[in-house]
Amino acid sequence: MAERVPQPPAKRLCCRPGYNTTCRQGQRAGGTVCGGSGTGQGGSSKTQSPESLLDIAARKVAEKWPFQRVEERFERIPEPVQRRIVFWSFPRSEREICMYSSFNTGGEESGAAGENSDETRLPFRRGIALLESGCVDNVLQVGFHLSGTVTEPATPSDPEVVCSVAISFDRCKITSVTCGCGNKDIFYCAHVVALSLYRVRRPEQVKLHLPISETLFQMNRDQLQKFVQYLISVHHTEVLPTAQRLADEILSQNSEINQVHGAPDPTAGASVDDENCWHLDEEQVQEQVKLFLSQGGYHGSGKQLNLLFSKVREMLKMRDSNGARMLTLITEQFMADPRLALWRQQGTSMTDKYRQLWDELGALWMCIVLNPHCKPEQKAAWLRQLKKWNGVDVCPWEDGNHGNELPNLTNALPQGAHGNQDSGTRPHRTVFTRAIEACDLHWQDSHLQHIISDDLYTNYCYHDNTENSLFDSRGWPLWHEHVPTACARVDALRSHGYPREALRLAIAIVNTLRRQQQKQLELFRRHKKDILHKGITSTTNLEGWVGHPLDPIGTLFSTLMEAARGEEDNSQGGFLDLSGTDLLYTHLFQTAPRFLEEGESYLALAVETALTGLGQQRIMPDGLYAQEKICRNEEQLIAKLQEVDLDDTLVKIFRKQAVFLLEGGPYSGLGELIYRESVPMHTFAKYLFTSLLPHDADLAYKIALRAMRLPVLESTAPSGDMTRPHHIVSVVPNRYPRWFTLSHIESQQCELASTMLTAAKGDARKLETVLESIQKNIHSSSHIFKLAQDAFKIATLMDSLPDITLLKVSLELGLQVMRMTLSTLNWRRREMVRWLVTCATEVGVYALDSIMQSWFTLFTPTEATSIVATTVMSNSTIVRLHLDCHQQENLASSARTLALQCAMKDPQNCALSALTLCEKDHIAFETAYQIVLDAATTGMSYTQLFTIARYMEHRGYPMRAYKLATLAMAHLNLSYNQDTHPAINDVLWACALSHSLGKNELAAIIPLVVKSVKCATVLSDILRRCTLTTPGIVAIHSRRNSGKLMSLDKAPLRQLLDATIGAYINTTHSRLTHISPRHYSEFIEFLSKARETFLMAHDGHIQFTQFIDNLKQIYKGKKKLMMLVRERFG
Repeated sequence: MAERVPQPPAKRLCCRPGYNTTCRQGQRAGGTVCGGSGTGQGGSSKTQSPESLLDIAARKVAEKWPFQRVEERFERIPEPVQRRIVFWSFPRSEREICMYSSFNTGGEESGAAGENSDETRLPFRRGIALLESGCVDNVLQVGFHLSGTVTEPATPSDPEVVCSVAISFDRCKITSVTCGCGNKDIFYCAHVVALSLYRVRRPEQVKLHLPISETLFQMNRDQLQKFVQYLISVHHTEVLPTAQRLADEILSQNSEINQVHGAPDPTAGASVDDENCWHLDEEQVQEQVKLFLSQGGYHGSGKQLNLLFSKVREMLKMRDSNGARMLTLITEQFMADPRLALWRQQGTSMTDKYRQLWDELGALWMCIVLNPHCKPEQKAAWLRQLKKWNGVDVCPWEDGNHGNELPNLTNALPQGAHGNQDSGTRPHRTVFTRAIEACDLHWQDSHLQHIISDDLYTNYCYHDNTENSLFDSRGWPLWHEHVPTACARVDALRSHGYPREALRLAIAIVNTLRRQQQKQLELFRRHKKDILHKGITSTTNLEGWVGHPLDPIGTLFSTLMEAARGEEDNSQGGFLDLSGTDLLYTHLFQTAPRFLEEGESYLALAVETALTGLGQQRIMPDGLYAQEKICRNEEQLIAKLQEVDLDDTLVKIFRKQAVFLLEGGPYSGLGELIYRESVPMHTFAKYLFTSLLPHDADLAYKIALRAMRLPVLESTAPSGDMTRPHHIVSVVPNRYPRWFTLSHIESQQCELASTMLTAAKGDARKLETVLESIQKNIHSSSHIFKLAQDAFKIATLMDSLPDITLLKVSLELGLQVMRMTLSTLNWRRREMVRWLVTCATEVGVYALDSIMQSWFTLFTPTEATSIVATTVMSNSTIVRLHLDCHQQENLASSARTLALQCAMKDPQNCALSALTLCEKDHIAFETAYQIVLDAATTGMSYTQLFTIARYMEHRGYPMRAYKLATLAMAHLNLSYNQDTHPAINDVLWACALSHSLGKNELAAIIPLVVKSVKCATVLSDILRRCTLTTPGIVAIHSRRNSGKLMSLDKAPLRQLLDATIGAYINTTHSRLTHISPRHYSEFIEFLSKARETFLMAHDGHIQFTQFIDNLKQIYKGKKKLMMLVRERFG
């Protein structure tokens, strides 16, 4: 804790009413060694002599009584008695000092330095190092005040520092600390630790004096005057102003100081009214928490806050009242966090880690108000404070969902009664609601008191076998209470340092759960036929235990596991005075009658309890946070179970619980019929499966296969209809939007299935069963695809031969994915198709042939031709399958048939692929070409036709390419300003192809060009190219034309020339309509190109001159532009 620099004022006024001034004139108060007579602080002397009655009595008085009460009780206390009381009033254990000077405690008595570098920097460790290196000096104890100096050794960067330390104490607790180091922290500084440990470990080396007021009482007037004058002389610069002020007040008859009997003494110990608690710097606690919250989870602030919560639990365990004080300070800072109002205003949720901190805050308050020894007025004060926080508008709600009304499930009523479930008075439940409700709980129930205080509490003659029996048929005690509330009692007992009592209550709760479990199983078996016949799906549990805010199963499991490890400290006393036994808590409990079956251990009971809770059928709660918490707590509990090594005893428990879960009816999440919105069991079942598999494979598969269900996604269509499973996907996203963790749940379902597939490798029957379960229960195509991939990897491991059965399972799952995603959008579809072909290739040629035969149910026409058939006919596939010529031909025939079918269905996208695939078969190729021609006039675009035409030319079919090019030209339309259109290259290529074929072909295509192309620059480019060479100069089918160039005055070039000139004229007028000055130079260049085209005609010069004159006349308003035209063209 932070060390306050100013010395705290004295707690009480000291005087001696009957003091005789003539007694022992001039005698000084003597100083003796702190140990004095009797034993040292450890309780035994070096000579092992019996402890004196004085020391025994003084030690007890020093622990329990404030010194003022001792003075009031006895008019005169002998000096030796005072010395022994003062001596024993200092703390005797290092445990509390460690708790207030480090985050971690436990076993720190040895004082050995930790190996971890972070640990060595803790104040407690540093204090030990300072003590052991002889840095503590000038130690003096005056009454209830300890002082000394601690030297901080010099370092390369800092000089030596001497710190003055002062410590006040009362009833074995340090009540205030002061250190000159100026350190600001929650914990005591290392200098305070060093001085405290010096007093604990070396009491015989500390000079002990009575309180200074006792010494002053022994002085006469002259001695007192000398004492004061010397004191002022030594410290005149510091105390002179104060001394003069006090002198003036004392000499004034009416001053306030003269109205008070006695004077303050900072060394005289506590007054009757003072609260006896360890020093806690509240200001620093608040500042530190505020700082951590302001960091928003960064810089390890979340970890620091969790450590503070652990410190609160540590204080509670040591029954330190500062635990509640510290939690109050932390809570006030949490409630003052400005982000709460911001999040509420914006309607956004707090972060998950921050939400968990609030959960821990609420759980700690639950522990505090359930303190079995707290006073009524204390609980009333806590209740007022909790209600005040609960009423603040920004107080976080329990479910984290801002608005859902939850029933009161804490049952804050007398034990054994059915709780009032009224929620009408509570519009919502906050993180403090359960603690508020717990304030109504008490510990006075006689049955409860006997359970927690007596290991031998039984009633073998008890025959009441009703639902709420106090004992079971064996005479062992039961505790009927809302399970989370009962477990909160266990947590409270553990938290407040009553481990044995917590264990007794935990065992009673577990035995009660066992009894209820058995009765529910018997009830279900009696009515099983009717329930299954009617198809009733319900749950007997209103709330789940795993993921519950009070974490009941986690509490029971931890309590029993601690008993199994024997870790609890047995130094704490028993609970109340109702128990006559006080058993040691190490190995003796193993043989003590603790209501366990013969040969049963606490470890086995802990495991059984965890399995029971995890297997409970429970409804999926509302809200994202509550659902995430269920997943997180389930995984945390399973992780703890995985740390336990399974022996034969635990395997028997696993078998027993597995059978019960399969037969448990509405209680079990693995029963035959479950509620539609029950929390799925996939994660738990995976753990059970892997645990049981080596010992009972059939039972393991029964559990895993039963858990594969996900009823919330089941379609209303008959469950056996899997012909079009992809229809399920379309209805999933909108049916249960409140299942926020659905993607995680489906991932866990997929993991369970993958685990079964891996385990079933080599077992055809089990693989078939797992496959059927996957096809029936998994509705996500991406997860089925992952399973298909997993199965493929497992089946084709490099160190073994392929497992053909598992490969077939992989292929079957892949085929299902193809069917599910055929009519839906999926960004991984192309990857899926490629993978399926790879998988079919591994299965064999018949699988490839099969998917091509039924392609229309699996692939789109484009996928079938561009991926499937192309891959099947590739050389790599032929080599991989080691096909002979006959097999190759059969596979190629299937591929060509597929290609033609696809071309008929989707000629736009499949025609080119069909032509490519059919190249080696004349009939098929001709069929594909005819399909293209038939589709050219209706459904195909010019781009597709140009592409196929270029392919035809490349393959040596120029006439067919020409035919397709003319068909493409009929679909094209290039306007005057589309001089960068992507189809221009195709037009130029088509004209070049026609020109190469001959005059007739060119003459046939030019009218199409003139009709389709209005862009002057494109037409002039075509015209220029046609005039460079003679048409048909390239041999086409052994036919050659003469070498004479075509005339521009005759058809077909005359038509093209006129169209080009007309296009230039039209384009010019169009451009001049909206031309801006910055485009003038570009326009002049355009006219220059136009002139080149005009001059190709025999009267082109005249036409161009007339054209320019017309422009000058029409656009004479554009003076600057026309001036540029005149400069260039006259």
